Amino acid sequence: MEKLFSPWRLRYITSGRRRDRGCVFCRAVRGRRDRDNLVLFRGRRNYVILNKYPYNNGHLMIVPYAHVPSLRDATPDTLQEMMGLVVRSEAALRAVYRPTGINLGMNLGRSAGAGIEGHLHLHLVPRWDGDTNFMSVVHGTRVIPESLQATYRRLRPLLHEGSGGAGRPSGRGTVSRPRHRSTARAER
Repeated sequence: MEKLFSPWRLRYITSGRRRDRGCVFCRAVRGRRDRDNLVLFRGRRNYVILNKYPYNNGHLMIVPYAHVPSLRDATPDTLQEMMGLVVRSEAALRAVYRPTGINLGMNLGRSAGAGIEGHLHLHLVPRWDGDTNFMSVVHGTRVIPESLQATYRRLRPLLHEGSGGAGRPSGRGTVSRPRHRSTARAER
């Protein structure tokens, strides 16, 4: 069985993160600094953002605007759009990076490995045959050949391609405000 080790993430998961700054996902979409916050695409109920601590180039996440901790707390419309963004994101990743596989997953709760457990999010991680190596295990070093800004520039245009106005270009237009769990439940 092959394993993808990422010892650099242990420091993030076990750190005493400052909780007084609020949710990182809610903060990322409050303003219009999408390039700085690595927001690639904004839909009506979800957005696509690059992971600041990627396992591989192109590691992105789909995040609902509503601040909800699990699938059962999200509205059906939010979940439907999320899956549509999975399809769009997979196509963009395959076009730009040509991976031989893509990991898709969620970690619901801290014990399941969620670094940000209070806000639902879904990961897409491009994979290639032989992409794991011992650099991170032996030397505590990640081999990520491309900067996050370069990844942003390559993926963003593909996510906006053919959106037909359904997705607002990042950094322009009306910004959807993050909603809290009570708001999401009221929409059901």
